[in-house]
Amino acid sequence: MSAEFEQLVAQFDKFQSQLQNVDDRLANVGGMQDELGRIEATASSSDRSVTVVAGPGGAIMDVKFTEDALRQRPDALSAALMSTIQQAVAEAARKQATIVEEHMGDDLNLVDQVLETQADLFGTTVEEMRARMEEESPSRPAAEQQADDYSERSVLKSADEPQRPQTPPPPASSPSDGDRFLKNLFDDDH
Repeated sequence: MSAEFEQLVAQFDKFQSQLQNVDDRLANVGGMQDELGRIEATASSSDRSVTVVAGPGGAIMDVKFTEDALRQRPDALSAALMSTIQQAVAEAARKQATIVEEHMGDDLNLVDQVLETQADLFGTTVEEMRARMEEESPSRPAAEQQADDYSERSVLKSADEPQRPQTPPPPASSPSDGDRFLKNLFDDDH
């Protein structure tokens, strides 16, 4: 065989390998979408009086207050609630980036981008954000996530209501920033 022919064969093999990589990634999209649809991130205030659960795309799925929370001044409760919402949504974003990176490859550096952005927003370092993310990684059973001192009060649903499986909210009429970001990941025109 000539050197030219061997070079063409090598390039063809490389091209086929890249096509297989793309096929593998696309085959995982359905699984990735399922995982993204099941994202749940729980955050509690420092005194554990406020708990927020964020779902896919950072949608707030639940907010719970303890009796201690209800004894706080309105401005203190509001500040605790807003801070806890930010923490839950940030954790959901980190989980979302991790899932996308696991399925699509880490060549996009999504987790690093999310950590850098959140470090800037929260006035901390990327290393601290990475450490926080590693603390969140060990999944605990849902029954252990809820502290014993929580009242049965919930802002978004009554404790008397039977627990229904949580489904993601229907798509909004205009896509969220997260939806646009994910759509642009696969758009080759930008």
